[in-house]
Order: sequence, then C-alpha cells, then structure tokens
Amino acid sequence: MAHKKAGSSSKNGRDSVGQRLGVKAGDGQLVSAGSIIVRQRGQTFLAGDGTGLGRDYTVFATVTGRVRFEHARRDKKRIRVEAEQVEATAGASGTSA
Repeated sequence: MAHKKAGSSSKNGRDSVGQRLGVKAGDGQLVSAGSIIVRQRGQTFLAGDGTGLGRDYTVFATVTGRVRFEHARRDKKRIRVEAEQVEATAGASGTSA
C-alpha cells in the first residue's frame, strides 16, 4: 500500500514566507535618514519631499524628520518628510568662571 495522498492537491506541500509589505512608519513619527517608510508593490504611495523611491517601489526617508501623509489624488497618497531642526547644545551652558 502506498502511504501518499494521491492527486495534485497535495503535490506542493511547501509554503512561502510572507513578504512583510506595508507601512513601517506612521504619520507624525520621527524617522532617521535612510529608514524605510513603506514597502509596497506598485505605486500606491508616492514619494514627496524628503523621500526617495527604490527600485522595488519602497519609499524611504532621505532626511531625518517627521513623516507626513497627504492625499495626492483620490486613490493615491503622497509621503513627505519634514526636516527636523537639531538644536546645538555644545557650549551653550552660559556659565563663565
């Protein structure tokens, strides 16, 4: 007796791993330059100011700042990163001896 199920329904018993797509950083979130904001297939989210578009349509930050989502059209959103001002605190103690 054979110990296998017959037919093509059980021929491929292997499963693929998920691709981990989606939004990685939310609206108003602080991101560093180079960090991924959205992984997508196709251009559902468009790259705006302070962002770049990868070969696989990944939207990533080119500057450090806060993420903003806004409507580009009815069916698409544009992502931009507003640059965050960095306060220089070196030598600003104000005390002199």
